Amino acid sequence: MTDTKKTALVVSAHSADFVWRAGGAIALHASQGYAVHIVCLSYGERGESAKLWRKGEMSEDKVKIARRSEAEAAAQILGATVEFFDIGDYPMRADKETLFRLADVFRRVQPEFVLSHSIKDPYNYDHPLAMNLTQEARIIAQAEGYKPGEKIIGAPPVYSFEPHQPEQCEWRPDVLLDITEVWDKKYAAIQCMAGQEHLWEYYTRVALQRGVQAKRNVGITSTRNIEYAEGYQSLFPRVTENLG
Repeated sequence: MTDTKKTALVVSAHSADFVWRAGGAIALHASQGYAVHIVCLSYGERGESAKLWRKGEMSEDKVKIARRSEAEAAAQILGATVEFFDIGDYPMRADKETLFRLADVFRRVQPEFVLSHSIKDPYNYDHPLAMNLTQEARIIAQAEGYKPGEKIIGAPPVYSFEPHQPEQCEWRPDVLLDITEVWDKKYAAIQCMAGQEHLWEYYTRVALQRGVQAKRNVGITSTRNIEYAEGYQSLFPRVTENLG
């Protein structure tokens, strides 16, 4: 990452999560000049790749190759860089080395903001693990005593992107991000996810629904033509000099 650009970090449990849930934010900020970096903790090779497994004569290595190719193509469309930790899924487990590895990414990227999963998800334990890992890595990357002499990070805001079933995850958006101008890029990235084609329409409906809510929240006098949006829940208070 260069010092001339603002940066952002997205931590995705599986290799498609960042597309469904944050593809609009990634494309939007990339278009604004941000260097957005994505970490995929796993490829989702076991639990997120049913269509690939149903083809028969499949192995984990073959699924990983297909999933990596999909994620790389999607990241390129969105204008982001991506790396893969390959720590496995269903179940996902993270050791101290993985934690430090992610802390090192924080130090390298120096993000202005961070996106990851909801803190709770009774349908998928990999998702809250990813957020917990993200939060702890952020704390370590702030610590002067971790690899002394390196540049520490500040306190980048952390946002939870929308889970598949928000009510069951106790997720409530307090930020609605207008992604109308980059929806074509997000949908093109969605179409890269051939292994989960059943979710294309679902996340289109989610974006349209959040778009309706966003337009309502800017008021009827606004001239903004909001059609698509993404929802986010902030983990920390926003510090500001005014409430406008």
